[in-house]
Amino acid sequence: MAIARSRDEPARDALMVQSVGKAFSLLLAFDAQNPTLSLTQLAAVAGLDRSATQRFAHTLLSLGYLRKDPRSKRFSLAARMLDLANRFMITEPLIAVARPYLLHLARETQETVNLSVRDGAEVLFVTRIIGRHVLNVDVTIGSRHPVYCTSPGIAMLAAMPPAEARAILASSDRRPLTHATVWEMEPLLQKVAQAARRGFATTVEEIYVGDIAVAAAIRDGRGRPLGAINVAALRSRVTPEEVERRYGPMVMEAAQSISQACGTLG
Repeated sequence: MAIARSRDEPARDALMVQSVGKAFSLLLAFDAQNPTLSLTQLAAVAGLDRSATQRFAHTLLSLGYLRKDPRSKRFSLAARMLDLANRFMITEPLIAVARPYLLHLARETQETVNLSVRDGAEVLFVTRIIGRHVLNVDVTIGSRHPVYCTSPGIAMLAAMPPAEARAILASSDRRPLTHATVWEMEPLLQKVAQAARRGFATTVEEIYVGDIAVAAAIRDGRGRPLGAINVAALRSRVTPEEVERRYGPMVMEAAQSISQACGTLG
């Protein structure tokens, strides 16, 4: 079985409690490709020795964040992990402020509407309202996609100083995901610049074949991107030109309203 490596550990910090980071490395070892792991596999993915892995796994098991199959002895994430996600959902101000505008946008367009934030070189979906016509039912709250080939990612990059946007793109694992993915640096920079001029970003089949999306950035009081909202539609139903004409102004208006409601969040 191929085991994906866990995320890079944070840079060493004098105030960093290394044991906490190691515990989280165990939790981050599980994903769709590795829903269950043996102790040996868990140690390999987390980059820890077997003894330390056993202690951390036992602690997380006792706290209810891991579970262990009594027969196979394999570990998996426990339902209590959802409690952490729920606490974020109910305490994150951006989600609370944005939700009424997202619901209105979903009613007006009858399409899928998403609220995303940036986490490094990735876009993280934090709210998702499914429309009548949806292509990717496997995209859920908590899903991650590369910043360079998603409409909310491009929209957020367009709200940054060009040098910062370039640095984020340079740090991305850029590669073509479909026949239409824009992934080379110069075309991407042109795309970001275009989104900055127009106020919205569009992607056409760049991450999923048949998917079109248009997004606009939500900004804080300093003009920095807090996140982005996007409307996703099926190319079989609408053309890219129609999406831009019909939904571009709508996502910009919604994003501006949320930005004003957020005030100085961030």
